Amino acid sequence: MKTINYRMIVSDFDGTLTNDDHIIPDFVKSAINEYVACGGIFAVCTGRMLRSILPRVREIGLKGLVVANQGSVIADIESGEELKRSGMPSEDTASICAVIEKLGYKSNIYCGDEIYCNIPKNNVYLQTYERIIGVETTFIGNDLSAYILDNKLFCQKVSCIVPTTERNEIYQKLNKKLSDKFDVTCSANVLIEISPKNETKGEALKFLCEKFKVPIERCIACGDNLNDISMVSIAGLGIAVANADKSLKEVADFVSASNNEGAVAKIIEKFGFI
Repeated sequence: MKTINYRMIVSDFDGTLTNDDHIIPDFVKSAINEYVACGGIFAVCTGRMLRSILPRVREIGLKGLVVANQGSVIADIESGEELKRSGMPSEDTASICAVIEKLGYKSNIYCGDEIYCNIPKNNVYLQTYERIIGVETTFIGNDLSAYILDNKLFCQKVSCIVPTTERNEIYQKLNKKLSDKFDVTCSANVLIEISPKNETKGEALKFLCEKFKVPIERCIACGDNLNDISMVSIAGLGIAVANADKSLKEVADFVSASNNEGAVAKIIEKFGFI
């Protein structure tokens, strides 16, 4: 049996653990299973909602904990029992949607196991997103803010699906208007996400380290986008995959192979064992 080097590896899911076809290659699964069998702890930390990520981590055969919604939800993989679920009161969520609407864009809001939106169901970006995450959204109509307030919805985050060419510009606008009170980040080339302040992947990484009694300097965190910066920048070894956003690469300690080359397997091979 191999000897563990870094005791815990925390990985982003889409664009890091999965390839561009949203598949986890068998050799990546095998590498993870070997690492865990030798005593390592492997966890997934994603922007996906719990309902979307649980089937995928169970597919690998993972046990332990999974982090969803950027860090605001943490749950036991086998039972689905939640150890943590934070979020925003309806007034905060409605105010975020109002800002997005005023700029001329539309929103998805994530409340428990449901996604409500004012994006027309024939929107190509929305259809692709639903297919990838395996969850169908509920179309509310144009006045999403009023719906949130009327139903007193407690939500984990709000996302804005945008064309790739416009993402950075829209991100800058929303960051300027909302970042004083909320965390504004990006999890994909077409996704801008707003969630409660300090409910980040970095805070989730600290939670996992404390839960499993692993010093953070003995932990690897790897990812591909802006929402991974908070955990990659504080882990003992922060890794950006080759296909990562430039901003993440700038804070990472190491740049690995791409998601299409099985980056996580290569990370385990290079750093997981002594």
